[in-house]
Amino acid sequence: MFQAPNGSATYDPLSGHDLPAEELPLPSSFKWGTATAAYQIEGGAKAHGKGPSIWDEYTHRTPSRTSNQTGDVACDHYNRVTEDIDLMSSFNVDVYRFSLSWSRIIPLGGRDDPINEEGIAFYNNLIDQLLIRKIEPSVTLYHWDAPQALYDRYNGFLDTAEFCADFLRYARLCFERFGDRVKQWTTFNEPYIISIFGHLNGTLAPGHCAQDGFDTKHAPWRVGHTLIISHASVVQLYTKEFKSKQHGTVSIVLNGHFYEPYSQSEADKQAAITRLEFFIAWFGDPIFLGTDYPQSMRDYLGDRLPAFNDEEKALLRNTARSNGFYGMNHYSTKYARALTSPPADDDWTGNIEEGAVNADGTEIGPVSQMPWLRVAPEGFRKLLRWVWNRYHLPIIVTENGCPCPEDSVEAAVDDTFRQRYLGLYIDAISRSIYEDGVQVTGYYVWTLMDNFGK
Repeated sequence: MFQAPNGSATYDPLSGHDLPAEELPLPSSFKWGTATAAYQIEGGAKAHGKGPSIWDEYTHRTPSRTSNQTGDVACDHYNRVTEDIDLMSSFNVDVYRFSLSWSRIIPLGGRDDPINEEGIAFYNNLIDQLLIRKIEPSVTLYHWDAPQALYDRYNGFLDTAEFCADFLRYARLCFERFGDRVKQWTTFNEPYIISIFGHLNGTLAPGHCAQDGFDTKHAPWRVGHTLIISHASVVQLYTKEFKSKQHGTVSIVLNGHFYEPYSQSEADKQAAITRLEFFIAWFGDPIFLGTDYPQSMRDYLGDRLPAFNDEEKALLRNTARSNGFYGMNHYSTKYARALTSPPADDDWTGNIEEGAVNADGTEIGPVSQMPWLRVAPEGFRKLLRWVWNRYHLPIIVTENGCPCPEDSVEAAVDDTFRQRYLGLYIDAISRSIYEDGVQVTGYYVWTLMDNFGK
């Protein structure tokens, strides 16, 4: 349990009071790690044959979508691998979760396109240096940065068959070149974000939104469908061709808030359940249970939601239990409120409003520098229990963390707020394990270094 600055108590951000401390040590097998994403830290945007990704295109648009920040240099990890691993080693981390840049490995991305051996060499060196320092590599194949060429050719995720074929070739190459040393793989990071933020509200690459003429009524659900089928195809590939020799695991990382009802009305209680299903079970049910999308989604979205054909249904059934773990990215909790006004044609929420304050005026928790990220560790504990009860897979917390409330050097140096957040969320893991019976096997803090750092 997290110790407050006086060393004698645990601070509860919801009540604002100190609580008696109680030690609940995590299991000795528990893995501690940190995480990053390729585009956000690597830099080297055109170095040694790397091709452009959708994030390279997105961050260079005029007018700027990213306050004139790009990943051209970022944290310069491409040139500072050794010192970054030294930093990790100084923290005694067990695991480093990082993503590969698809366009650094296959610059044009496609199944018939040339391989960039210098990109392969970069990741081989990274993996080897980690292992020398006794840090386990946990590798994500895709963290939002598809090769731009795939969007130029066939609109990327919007063409399920084409994308799946190209992603399978990329995954196979990675298993062949890195799989002798990498034992933990994830296919996609946060498919919800890829689908909604990338292809509906346009706030992340490739930036598709209705204002620019894109079909936001149907496209996000097609993108989600492509992600699910591509993931299952890669799990099938690894299980059939690589697992017996490499002895690794493959899964996916799903993000999600926990939701509390805005009021005690039955409509708001149901809204909280529905938001969890739209956010997490959208992907979790087909991938981990081998079933259709949640019924709440089918009922609300109708023919906007693609149907799984017989071949896809068989693929999902056959791969559901081959996922080695549940990768959970979680940061905060929100209140869910059922709306009575007619939704927009491209509504993706189930006609539900989410916010930080409930009907009684109670805030879900203290706010960080990001308005949506509030300290609510009890919601985290509830989400761990919800995921465990639904999917019964070991959970790895693949991302969790927060910024300090103020953007200043003084606040960063003081760091009390962030330390309290981390301590309380780690305490929630302990209580989930010992009091709720949830199997949580690791925790990777987000992030090792600032995103788009300079």
